[in-house]
Amino acid sequence: MADKRRFDLFADFIVSRFVAPRVFDVAGGQGRLNEALTRRGRAVTTFDLRHKHLPVTYAQRIFTLEEPCDAELVVGMHPDGATRVIIEYAARHGLPFAVVPCCSDNGMPYNPWMRHLAELARGTGGFATVEEVTLTMDGRARVLVGEPAPVAPR
Repeated sequence: MADKRRFDLFADFIVSRFVAPRVFDVAGGQGRLNEALTRRGRAVTTFDLRHKHLPVTYAQRIFTLEEPCDAELVVGMHPDGATRVIIEYAARHGLPFAVVPCCSDNGMPYNPWMRHLAELARGTGGFATVEEVTLTMDGRARVLVGEPAPVAPR
């Protein structure tokens, strides 16, 4: 069973790790992570196809690599088939990402899936660091984090 604290725990991790005021929450379901991040002072847009959702900023569509970049961070809490897109989008736009993968989109077991995602992030060349952190919660609690190299001032 999923930990009811998961959205608050992930939101706490995000705000303690990233300064980003604008966040894209990909495959965010009803918008519970959006709600938690908004309470912590972030401006969040949730992308998902659900018709029923909380009263949060919500884009009722599939998040794609072509989405205009209007955020400083891309996140996903158990985003299922959107996990890979989060990593690729962040690499394309030079953004950090934080994702808590759950199910793979290719039938891979969980541990190989986590290794595959880390290799994908490293292979894009868009991140100076790719690491894994574990949230203190029940269920799938491993966070994959990618951060681009700092941009040198001109």
